[in-house]
Amino acid sequence: MNTPSDTPTPELSAGEQELAQASTSLVDTDTWVDPELAALCRGSAADGTVLLSNDGTLPLAARTRVALFSRVQVDYFTVGYGSGGDVNAPYSWNLLDALRDGGRVDVDAELADLYTQWSKDHQPDEGTWGNWPRYFDEMPLERETVRAAASRTDVAVVIIGRAAGEARENTLEPGSYYLTDDERTLLDSVTGEFERTVVILDCGNVIDLAWLEGYGEKISSVLYAWQGGMEGARAVADVLTGAQVPGGRLTDTIARHYEDYPSAPNFGGLEHNVYAEDIYVGYRYFETFAPEKVLFPFGFGLSYTTLEVAPTVETTDADVTVTATVTNTGSDHPGAEVVQVYVQAPDGLLGKPARSLVGFTKSSRLAPGESETVTVTVPVDSLASYDDAGVTGHRSAYVLEAGEYTVYVGTDVRTAAAVATVTVDATRVVQQLAEANAPEAEHAFQRMTVGRDADGQAVVAWQDVPTRQASRKDRIEARELHTVEQTGDQGITLADVAAGTATLDAFVAQLSDDELEALTRGDRVMGSELGVPGNAGVFAGISESLRAKGVPPVTTTDGPSGIRLSAYASLLPCGAALAATWNTPLVRRLAASHGQEMVRKGTHVLLSPGMNIHRDPLCGRNFEYFSEDPLVTGLVAAAVIGGVQEAGVAACPKHFAANNQETNRNLNDSRVSERALREIYLRGFQIAIAESAPRTIMTSYNKINGVWSHYNDELCTQVLRDEWGFEGTVVTDWWMQHATDPDFPAVTDDAYRVRAQVDVFMPGGWFDHVSGEFDQVAQASLLDSLARPDGIALGELQRTARTVLNLTLGLPVLRERVESLSAAGRQDA
Repeated sequence: MNTPSDTPTPELSAGEQELAQASTSLVDTDTWVDPELAALCRGSAADGTVLLSNDGTLPLAARTRVALFSRVQVDYFTVGYGSGGDVNAPYSWNLLDALRDGGRVDVDAELADLYTQWSKDHQPDEGTWGNWPRYFDEMPLERETVRAAASRTDVAVVIIGRAAGEARENTLEPGSYYLTDDERTLLDSVTGEFERTVVILDCGNVIDLAWLEGYGEKISSVLYAWQGGMEGARAVADVLTGAQVPGGRLTDTIARHYEDYPSAPNFGGLEHNVYAEDIYVGYRYFETFAPEKVLFPFGFGLSYTTLEVAPTVETTDADVTVTATVTNTGSDHPGAEVVQVYVQAPDGLLGKPARSLVGFTKSSRLAPGESETVTVTVPVDSLASYDDAGVTGHRSAYVLEAGEYTVYVGTDVRTAAAVATVTVDATRVVQQLAEANAPEAEHAFQRMTVGRDADGQAVVAWQDVPTRQASRKDRIEARELHTVEQTGDQGITLADVAAGTATLDAFVAQLSDDELEALTRGDRVMGSELGVPGNAGVFAGISESLRAKGVPPVTTTDGPSGIRLSAYASLLPCGAALAATWNTPLVRRLAASHGQEMVRKGTHVLLSPGMNIHRDPLCGRNFEYFSEDPLVTGLVAAAVIGGVQEAGVAACPKHFAANNQETNRNLNDSRVSERALREIYLRGFQIAIAESAPRTIMTSYNKINGVWSHYNDELCTQVLRDEWGFEGTVVTDWWMQHATDPDFPAVTDDAYRVRAQVDVFMPGGWFDHVSGEFDQVAQASLLDSLARPDGIALGELQRTARTVLNLTLGLPVLRERVESLSAAGRQDA
């Protein structure tokens, strides 16, 4: 086990800390962790492990003699790199210590000592920001050493470890997506000497597994462990020994070869990426066009027992209700099953994938012979597709095309069986919307769609992507603003608003231009002195005058895998591990306990969950995100958000939107059809907002069809607020790009952002990468624009102020602070 003293915080310069969001040195050295939170971490990490193959070797019987191979048994990957993983964990377990501590199997001491000493003598280089190692070099091992270990033990366990991270993709190289020569040599030696070999994949991303077919029955069992945080190795030990069962199911398709993924030709571009595969992401592509290219299908995962799913279906004009009885038909082990519901929609004029996940639920853990009945209800309207071209006669609308919608139920996308058909007699509009974020004509491209050959088989066809027709300028000029006349300080505090003795409008009317400007940004730096040490940034009450009026500073911290402060905090299972549980009640309980830790640590907004789509397996931050599927993404994210906000603090889902690669992420343009945006890349956010009402949301770094998300009015106003009804605060990812509104030249930078209703620029200071200093001239652009008749309007700043102040009023964790600041302000006055 790694103790705090074994894992010093890396030393970085102030500039590196500011730009890299790197953890600062420890100030608070309290290592206490709530036992309930630790148990939930361990349990959820186990529930997310995916058993890909098993000949009966797992679970290991009591007192099985086990030989552990690979240095990763000692140098275990607990999480990926960057803001989603750089947490000061009070401890973390490795697999060697976890198996020994469990005491259920006998780990070969001679081999373990050899690896431990070699690892100690060859400490891995942890790298620097954006240059972390993706793997660790293996210890050279003579075949005779392997043979000797085989003579002493019953089973070999080989661990393959990988990590990626923020600003650092996986690559198509050995030691990243592919095995290294040393790893292949190790596997050859072990499988050549042992009758039973178990492979553990300690990875945050999907990696190449085509090599498994070459080994065939020489590899007895394969367990995708993901990266389970500080308790992850203990969770894997629990699963290996049968104390827990592998409860996970894949949330991504594992293809035979990287080149088989539909995104492969259009991933990693420096300037832009064309999302030519359109809605055919992951299993939507494979099940439609290339089922033979799949090694392990979406939704797949084995158990230690046999689980039978017996569904019945009832349909009405409004809903499809699947009732399934799950029975553990085995005799030796408990198990839980995920009941997955898919629909095949008619091709129609729009073209549809062969399968789309429309609902799921997970049974409880069932003892042998035990049964449970579960229910999944799917609204028929949710089966609609978005027509961005007008081919159905209803442009910019969700449409249910006429035809038969076949319902499939099963335990993965491939084995799900047809159980019912819903007939739509005539095409109907489910929701009429307006064009938003369509590609520009100068960046037009062709997108994938469904064609049919002479035998009626689906083949890839191509069509021109619909391009922009709407005028953004006209829509903004038609927008009505609620403006209140500035009154100067009237002695109203925010506590008066909270108590109902004054209106929020009356409070906002008091605010000067400088105070309004301050509410639109953070305190310029990470590690603000207004928040707990090591914070990611602070906003709201960042000026003395605002605090005197009762506005509290709001502290933000990363992130998806733990609270990143100058303090010890729990390191949670990564997002990919949590999603693989398909167990939203468990994820919510974990998040609720994590929210309580936030309260104890003094932070208010957790920059989590990360919920971008796994468009391509090489994306460096896939470990933070959940799935290639938007429904899984949205429902798991909703569980995280709901749990965190139970504690009276806020969750901040990110990165909104289409942030699907790390390469040149600050400048890269995601060129994507409006249909794919709405059905794939925005859908998860829409679900999470509808289900759990997050108090904040974070924009992404990238452009979407030529417009940076932090300036994107169509994304952050038209879609997010007007269509989805989001009422919370929108914050930027840390730092932005300079830009001028193309329709309103007097509106630049922060004014451009505020016009789009991106409320808060974080951390708040424009950083000059050349001088290494903050650019105060750029900071003044908002007030300069306000002073111009053709610039930003007072009502737009006041609108942002109301949004930010409503956040401070709505967070229970801040209520006492509002009262104390207001009382102090009255006394000073």
